[in-house]
Order: sequence, then structure tokens, then C-alpha cells
Amino acid sequence: MAQLSPLLAARWSPHAFNPIAELTDAEVASLLEAARWAPSHGNSQPWRFLLGRRDDEAYKRILTNVSPADQRWAGRASALLLAAHVTADAVGAPLTYAAYDLGQAVAHLTVQATSLRLHVRQTAAFDEAGLRADLDLPPEVHPHVVVAIGRLGDPYSLPEDLRVREVGLRQRRPVAELMLG
Repeated sequence: MAQLSPLLAARWSPHAFNPIAELTDAEVASLLEAARWAPSHGNSQPWRFLLGRRDDEAYKRILTNVSPADQRWAGRASALLLAAHVTADAVGAPLTYAAYDLGQAVAHLTVQATSLRLHVRQTAAFDEAGLRADLDLPPEVHPHVVVAIGRLGDPYSLPEDLRVREVGLRQRRPVAELMLG
């Protein structure tokens, strides 16, 4: 295997989060700062975030709109981050690459989380209309993914179907399968 940064090699997306661990203000600031410095097309920075910490109202509203299957693990995370993007700039010009740019910001946040010995798991299984209503999102803000953030928990506390996935070997497709020619 080719040389890989230890931060990238150590990154994984667990289902098992520690249900009592909290994030410090410094950790939250570090994660958001990493996302802020992600590259974006034309430096447009189209990403928008809403962070909820366990037991606060934003967390509860985000979690309520996550699919029931994903609530089983997302509800144990220390924080839930709604990651969204806008599709037009301040003068109405389209931001064609907004979703890609948001992905860059979330990837930067993910690597930063790994450096802080935190873990993230993302889900796109949520009720967009419910999120819009419950969080009073402006029409130009498009929810794209919910990111659960926290410390690693006990995989044996998970329901059996998730536990099997949690303790199984991580697998990736070979690079050759990813190449288009």
C-alpha cells in the first residue's frame, strides 16, 4: 500500500459513540476553524453549519429529523452538526460547486477531528423539510449532511446489526477499481 498520512489512515466512521463524553469549546472551535479554511471555488465558502451539543435544543431538533435507523447511533454523539450550503452568492450568481466545496469543508473538519482523537460519522438520511421547519432555515440554505461528532464508545453497547459492522474489518476498493481508464 502507498504511504498514507497517519491522520488519514486512522480515520474511520464508528457507530459507537461515548454517550456521556462532551466536546470542549476549544475542540469545537478547532473543528469549525478547520472547515473554515477548506478550499472552495473562487473562495466562495458556500458552507453553512448549525452545531448542536447533546441536550441542547439544536441537537434535539437535528436528531428528531435523522432517520430512525440512524438515530440509534447518532443520539449517542457529543454533537450533531448540520452541514449545508448556499447555491448563490450575495448578488445571486450561482455557486455551481457549492456541494463539492461543502464536502471539502466537512473533509477538513473530519481530518481535524481525527487529530483531536475525535470521530465523526455522517448521514444523509434525514427529513429535509422537517429540518427546514424545525431549524427555521432560510430558503437559500440547502441541508446536505448531518455529522455526528464524539469520542469512541463501546461497540458492544450497539444493537447487533450495528455491532457486527462496527467490529468487522474496514474495507476499501482497490485503487484500480476507482480509476476510469
